[in-house]
Amino acid sequence: MERILPSAGIAALWAFVGLGAGAASAAAQGAPSQPAAPDVQFISGMIVHHAQAVLMAGWAPTHGASPAVRELCERIGISQRDEIATMERWLNERHLALPDTAVGQSLGGAAMAGMPGMGPTMMPGMLSPAQLAQLDSARGPAFDRAFLTGMIQHHQGALTMVAQYMNAPSAGEDTFVFQFASDVNGDQTAEIDRMRRMLAAMPPAPRSQ
Repeated sequence: MERILPSAGIAALWAFVGLGAGAASAAAQGAPSQPAAPDVQFISGMIVHHAQAVLMAGWAPTHGASPAVRELCERIGISQRDEIATMERWLNERHLALPDTAVGQSLGGAAMAGMPGMGPTMMPGMLSPAQLAQLDSARGPAFDRAFLTGMIQHHQGALTMVAQYMNAPSAGEDTFVFQFASDVNGDQTAEIDRMRRMLAAMPPAPRSQ
């Protein structure tokens, strides 16, 4: 779902980040400006990050997830697919390359050497190939437990990415990216709290023989 700030909110945000009148006028007219590198890096990285979450959530119907976890997965899948479409549109409007979402879906936490600005580092929160394989092999309550544990890790990584973006010198120059990052922080913090409660309510995992 695309996030649009009300006019009063935009004015307040411009004042907060110290944008000049020229930048405010261009934004008000809807003309895409040349984004700063942290904006592009955050949006590109979050597309890949979301793609892995969509993959994980998509396994719920075929892996014996409980009704509560299936409902959660459906919500995550819908919301993050919508957000991927919104972020891809933002990149397309600025004639910027789209990231390869297969990295998030198949390689898990492998080094992101091909992501602009990321360098040969691990994207925060991404599940490793071994973790993805473990989740894919689980069924029933074991899937619920592995999914909730893995998605909490995944969401915490997204919060780390938001914090890294907010600490960038140019953070807030693009009102859409700034608002989107703020929304990701709020939405995923709330979902982490919900998933922790769901995990705490589950019966203990059976001991291995």
